Amino acid sequence: MSNLNKIVILTGPTAIGKTEISIKVARIISDIEIISADSMQIYKKMNIGTDKPNKNILNRYKHHCIDLIEPWETFSVVQYVKQAKKCISDILSRNKKPMIVGGTGLYIKSLINPIFEGPARNQKIRDTFYKVAKEKGSPFLHEKLRKYDPEYSEKININDTRRIVRALEVLYETGKPMSYFHKKANNNGSKEDYQYFIICIYRNRNNLYQKINERVDSIIENGLINETKLLMEKYENINNLNAMQGLGYKQILSYLQGYLKKEEAVDMIKKKTRHFAKRQMSWFKNQIKIDCWINLDQYQNSEDITLKIVDIMKREGY
Repeated sequence: MSNLNKIVILTGPTAIGKTEISIKVARIISDIEIISADSMQIYKKMNIGTDKPNKNILNRYKHHCIDLIEPWETFSVVQYVKQAKKCISDILSRNKKPMIVGGTGLYIKSLINPIFEGPARNQKIRDTFYKVAKEKGSPFLHEKLRKYDPEYSEKININDTRRIVRALEVLYETGKPMSYFHKKANNNGSKEDYQYFIICIYRNRNNLYQKINERVDSIIENGLINETKLLMEKYENINNLNAMQGLGYKQILSYLQGYLKKEEAVDMIKKKTRHFAKRQMSWFKNQIKIDCWINLDQYQNSEDITLKIVDIMKREGY
């Protein structure tokens, strides 16, 4: 396989320092272009809470999959995979090197594994099943799914309403079970000749939690409250926007609407972010094959970490 098609993914839990390290790597390997794998950085006008690189960094180092949609728009995993692969193809065509950076595990997993493009949403069917779930509970729908698609039903928690409804929606729309489409995707394989190498950076839990607390204090100081206030002024029904369910924005929105005190909102952001980081690490350990784990606590500074990652990347053909 050509080294040109070896693609490094740098991932890790929130607040671990992925963006800072990726920029330092790009300073050394100058032909790198960064593709974000962050499900919040896709939103325009949401910069502070998503910890996007600033404009100077974005102007100096080419980034992709940032500022793709408005906060009121939806963006699926399938759409992300399409966009990311389009960027990869473009970067490689210009003899540059893609580097994927981010902590959204589902984006990464769906990028490296085949993903099927099911039928478009059928809101009428979907609403019908959600109504049944509300009246009879998700376990009732799960049992219904099990009768038609026992293989896929075993992979879904009986209380995972969203995935159960989607599986039933696909079944009723196409007449074929979800397991059929997943097998088809796996048999077809990936159209692109890419080989992914995944580096996951992490820290001791207490050290990571300290970094998270510092990150939250920093985004509050840098203007998250004002940024959220501007979003409130611009968009109607802001509580219903998917974008506003993101960590930080949801809690500050509650503060601005009078449901929480400022101190309560900030403490809640820290607590929720710590829990999120714990879930991320569990995902990386159980859902993705990590090629290289790097404990940042074993290094003196970010420069040493950067050199370690650069050394690994060069060894892998970058």
